[in-house]
Amino acid sequence: MIAVESSALIAYLSGSSSSAAVEATDVALRERQVCLPPVVLSELFSDPRLPARVGSLLLELPLLTVLDGYWERAGRLRAKVLTARRRARLADTLSAQSCLDHGVPLIALDRDFRRFAAVSSLELI
Repeated sequence: MIAVESSALIAYLSGSSSSAAVEATDVALRERQVCLPPVVLSELFSDPRLPARVGSLLLELPLLTVLDGYWERAGRLRAKVLTARRRARLADTLSAQSCLDHGVPLIALDRDFRRFAAVSSLELI
């Protein structure tokens, strides 16, 4: 399985083909290897203009489960990034921690995820 973060999935769904993240998303979707961190599903459904067909597609994708101790681990992960005096958005933290908990790589268009990879074993595609 491979997780996809929201900006990579949005770029893919909008028809962009100019990045490695979009290409990786396409391959992972075709091979039925995509899963979503729960916060990504929330982010995408937050768009009031989300087309119904896209919402239906999203609901077909498996979600990573929240494991015991997740919230504490996410807080500690965010603290590591903040200690390095780097920005760590909460939604990005939650996505990264979901991937770490399940040992799945993350397709990320947003470069902010490099900060999490620098302080953890998060694998980025």
